[in-house]
Amino acid sequence: MGYAGGTTTNPSYYNIANHAETVQVEYDPTIVSYKELLNVFWREHKPTYPAYSGQYRSIIFYHDEEQQRLAVATKQREEARRGKTMYTDIVSFSAFYLAEDYHQKYYLRLIPNLLTEFEHIYPDLQNFVNSTAVTRINGYLGGYGTIQDLEQQLKNFGLSSAGKKLLLEIGKTKLANNTNGPACPLPNN
Repeated sequence: MGYAGGTTTNPSYYNIANHAETVQVEYDPTIVSYKELLNVFWREHKPTYPAYSGQYRSIIFYHDEEQQRLAVATKQREEARRGKTMYTDIVSFSAFYLAEDYHQKYYLRLIPNLLTEFEHIYPDLQNFVNSTAVTRINGYLGGYGTIQDLEQQLKNFGLSSAGKKLLLEIGKTKLANNTNGPACPLPNN
């Protein structure tokens, strides 16, 4: 999580100025396209009401004219399909500022025993934030994905036996009635 879309440098939660809270998605375009990411955005995000604050506004960033064209086209497609205005800004990317550590991986931070294990594995905040394992577990703890996927991937997260057991117990509860949608698919390699 971080801040982008504003004009000040080094914003913080208590001095966000005109930035929005956002995430930065780093991806390999040979595996997933920008258009596919936009489709996930529109499927999982429902910006049909204006944000009550600029800090929480819906926003898509683009890096070039083709990404801008795709963002505008998919927004127009969604407005036509839903018959509603999509309150989403489409803005040229300029900079992303990583939010404070206590804002990273919200759902994982609610489970101190699991958080401690991952902080030992990834003591550097940037590595913690960039970890695919940490990101996946945060998603599962937020109710995204299936219990079958969690069970299949559990051995790959680097957790202790106690950590695996705890994650599986929580996962069974969080994922039992998954209404949040699927987890990001793993690459086919």
